[in-house]
Amino acid sequence: MKSEKMEVIAAIDIGSNLIRMTIAQMAMDGTFIRLDNLKKRTSIGRDTFSHGKIQVTSIHETCDILKGFVKLMKEYSVKTYKAVTTSGIREAENGEYVLEQIKLSTKLNIEVINNAQERFYMYKSIRKNLPEKFIAKDFGNLVLHIGSGGVELSVFTKGNLKYVDYIKIGALRLRGMLSNLERKTMDFPSIMEEFIDSRIGFLKKRFKDLNIKYLIGLGGELKIILKIAKKYGCDDKSNFINSEHLNFLYNSIKHMTTEQIIDEYSIERNDAEILLPSVIVFHKILKMIDADGLYAPMLSLRDGILADMSDKRFNTDGKIESINDILSSVWYLADNYSIDVVHCKYVENIALSIFDQTLKLHKMSNKDRFYLRIACILHDVGKHVNHNQHDIHSYNIIKNQDIMGMSDVEINIIASIAKYHDEILPNFSHENYNHLSRDERIKVSKLSAILKIAEALDVSHKQKVKDISITIKDRDLIFNMISKTELLLEEWSFEEGSDFFYEIIGYRPIIVQG
Repeated sequence: MKSEKMEVIAAIDIGSNLIRMTIAQMAMDGTFIRLDNLKKRTSIGRDTFSHGKIQVTSIHETCDILKGFVKLMKEYSVKTYKAVTTSGIREAENGEYVLEQIKLSTKLNIEVINNAQERFYMYKSIRKNLPEKFIAKDFGNLVLHIGSGGVELSVFTKGNLKYVDYIKIGALRLRGMLSNLERKTMDFPSIMEEFIDSRIGFLKKRFKDLNIKYLIGLGGELKIILKIAKKYGCDDKSNFINSEHLNFLYNSIKHMTTEQIIDEYSIERNDAEILLPSVIVFHKILKMIDADGLYAPMLSLRDGILADMSDKRFNTDGKIESINDILSSVWYLADNYSIDVVHCKYVENIALSIFDQTLKLHKMSNKDRFYLRIACILHDVGKHVNHNQHDIHSYNIIKNQDIMGMSDVEINIIASIAKYHDEILPNFSHENYNHLSRDERIKVSKLSAILKIAEALDVSHKQKVKDISITIKDRDLIFNMISKTELLLEEWSFEEGSDFFYEIIGYRPIIVQG
């Protein structure tokens, strides 16, 4: 009998190859028990990656599947759910029309998530479910997620997320891209392998100094791979395929046609088509890092969504861990652009201090504070390109990054805060600013005004100000500075940025040195 203290929730993943739903009970401590799992095949990805748009028959099929999911949710009395879709609909020319038809037909609100958000959910799942031996502090783990549209690679070292990358060589996408070649050759697997090599060869250099011990695999029909590997002596109950067994599997199928794979392993055509590129990618990456084997924890995007729903409802350890993972990956990104780490950390601390001490004036949220924090870390990455107009270069670099957990709109907000940290002011003639909503524009202006002041207080990069206390007097905001060094340059830079702060926040900043 269902406990009164347990809420029934649902996570829906409208993928490129499968539409899945998990229904679970969530307890007051944030733990949950899975009650039901559904899985239905879809042609969404095949349509998108082969034709650029989703066919009408596939749209109707998707709506019918989701109607069945909604019916089951009602039977379980689900009141809270999260439904997401990834590259299959995101990259379709008619993706917006598809989402509208789904909403009209099922009343479901579907969130289109980008690669960075998908990665965020997957690592929520990994953090929550990975065995202790895989999260030790003295070595690195490479997490390889083979999706239908792309391959996600992330490296954890010393307990923190360091390196992340996304390559558009997903199993279903490869089939769509190379379908014409398959009809022109008797050795299609070799063509696919050659293409994959051309896309991932650069990774070997990236992995060189990361001390990677384990390869952790997600997606890529690993359940089928584990089942087949058992034929070559692998113990599939451990969910671990050693390098020898994976090598046997790779050598066995690398010259097989799809028809031969179907006959040899008694699997469906859809699975056979995904199996070949998945095995090739897993094998190639495993050889690159020289790991002992591939561990398949059998985790899903839905597991991560459920974990995130739990973290948002309760103050769990996972909430703090995910924030630390994002910040760790942001610092790793910043370091790749040779930033002045001491300066950026100092500006971050000052900006957050100003944010916290003026909270009742700007009334922004913790999420806004987090945007500011990321912008502080990355605000100078543009200097790697050119010191002149580095703020614009910073914007362009940040805008084109996949920052874990951040939507496209959120990345634009962060990039825009960085763009306006120096001399440039927000303006409707700027495309990045104009594309934001009114509330988002106000947010960017307030946060960039704070960042301008923080940057001004370390214009010399010498960290002269040791402490700041802020008091309000009428319409003045008194910045009491503790410093043993003269602040003439900082005061000049502070005054240059104070007008914009005054205009946005409504209080004029004034320096008083103690």
